[in-house]
Amino acid sequence: MPTSAQIRARIKQIYHSATRTTVEEDLRQAITLLKKLEGESERARVAVYMDGLSQMRSEWILARRQATRKKAENTRKTKRATRKR
Repeated sequence: MPTSAQIRARIKQIYHSATRTTVEEDLRQAITLLKKLEGESERARVAVYMDGLSQMRSEWILARRQATRKKAENTRKTKRATRKR
C-alpha cells in the first residue's frame, strides 16, 4: 500500500498532467487516491489539487458547450444565407 506521501505526490502529478481529454479520468483517479488518505489533515494537504482538477473539468466542459453552440449558430447562419440566394 502506498504511503500518504506517495499518494499526495501522485495526486499532484495527476493535476499537473491533466488535459482536456484526460481530466474526467484524472479526477476519478484522484478521488480514489484521496479516499485512501487517512485523516482530514492529509486530505487538506491535497485539497488545492482536487479543487484545481474539478475547476479545470468545469471550465473545459463549459468551453466545449460554448464551442458547440457557436458551431451550431454558424451552421444555422450559413443555411439561412444559402436559402436567401
